[in-house]
Amino acid sequence: MTDPTGALPGLVPSPAAAPSVLRAAGYEIEEELRAAPSGSGRPVVIAGVDEVGRGAWAGPVVVCAAVTDFGPPPVLPGRGKKTVALTDSKLLTHAHREAFAEILPDWLAGHAIGASSPEEIDELGMTVALRRAAIRALESLPVQPDVVILDGKHDFLSRPWRVRCEIKADQRSVTVAAASVLAKVHRDRLMADLDGEFPGYGFADSAGYPSPVHQRALEEHGPTPHHRLSWSYLDDLPRWRHMKKHRDPLAGEGQLSLL
Repeated sequence: MTDPTGALPGLVPSPAAAPSVLRAAGYEIEEELRAAPSGSGRPVVIAGVDEVGRGAWAGPVVVCAAVTDFGPPPVLPGRGKKTVALTDSKLLTHAHREAFAEILPDWLAGHAIGASSPEEIDELGMTVALRRAAIRALESLPVQPDVVILDGKHDFLSRPWRVRCEIKADQRSVTVAAASVLAKVHRDRLMADLDGEFPGYGFADSAGYPSPVHQRALEEHGPTPHHRLSWSYLDDLPRWRHMKKHRDPLAGEGQLSLL
């Protein structure tokens, strides 16, 4: 029976619980999706998407979209005879993330980065800003995907994209793990560059997330042009509270007021 939504078979999130034991990312999810016919007579093109910077106080939210050719995932040499496998960027050391980021662009069949600025986040809210960043990444891929794997249970893309949401996809899906690493390294480097322009905020170490150094700098110097001014941290900074931006829900998307 044909699905009236036009979705590919297997796009419902798996009811099985995500594995609790850390393992190298594989092609488990991709193989399930690839088994479904694309309707075009060609193999299903699958993109893995992951984001970084959602909870930061400063800097953009960054999304990477990645496509593989289903080759063996790259590995790095570890201690002794051990190797380091590709997995969620948060579980890798800084050095291993940087090393994978050098390998992955040549290994992947395609990848692209999209971002939404702090101004967009303030104007549109995180969900819309995140969707815009993801669309920018997806539309920049050399080939458009038939289905997108998102890490987590929230589909911030929705139509017209065909989406498979999977908890801990960055530990289970090679394409999502690759996107996770490239997004993280790209944003960390961007924030490190800002550290030279705005010393004292700890951007090179905290990447714009809350930290004692970051909070002390905000109290003393206030937000930079790269801070998100609609966020609640400004409520705790009486000296700078007047800078907070508020979206007017009655004015429509993208309208800001200063209250």
